Formats: sequence, structure tokens, C-alpha cells
Amino acid sequence: MSKHQKVGVLLLQLKTVLEQHGHWQDEAPADDKLASSEPFAIDTLSCTEWLQWIFIPKMQFLVDHQFPLPTSFSISPYVEEALKGTDGHLEITQVSTDIDALFSSDTQ
Repeated sequence: MSKHQKVGVLLLQLKTVLEQHGHWQDEAPADDKLASSEPFAIDTLSCTEWLQWIFIPKMQFLVDHQFPLPTSFSISPYVEEALKGTDGHLEITQVSTDIDALFSSDTQ
């Protein structure tokens, strides 16, 4: 399985776990909230909103078009801290950790 395929699988898992725990929204936040220039849009979006409306779509676009993927990043520390005490935080953090692990490996 290619790295693009693995990312696609993990993005689907992330979407599924967000839905299972009631964090998936039907309506997008206002455009000005999505236009934040802060890391993780921390000033305008919750962690789950950032995952749903920014992270997943941007990564899915790269996967769908077979564009180069980032060489490394780490979202799980933010996800773990931001979701402490919320429904599904362990499962969501695990998927984000799996995504980070994929990007910390040398596998393409």
C-alpha cells in the first residue's frame, strides 16, 4: 500500500471516529473562522473543527491528486491536549498518533 493510500485510510478512520463521538458537524464555520493564520486555527476553531474543516480536506486533496505529502508534522500533541476530557478523546488521539507515525517514518 502506498503512503498516499495509507493516509487516505487514516483520514477515513479519523472522520469515522469524529462522527462516532458526535464531533462531526453538518455546517461549516464562517469563512472568517476558517481563514485563521494561527497554527491549528486555535484562535477561531475548536480542535475537532480544525480536523474536520481544515486538516482532513487539505490532506485528502493531496491524497486524491497524488500531490507530494508533507515530509513530517505532528498533530497528536495538540489533539491530545485540546480534547482532554471530551467524548472520544482517546480514540481520536490514537488516530492522530497513527497519522503522525506515518509521517515520522521513512516510508513513502
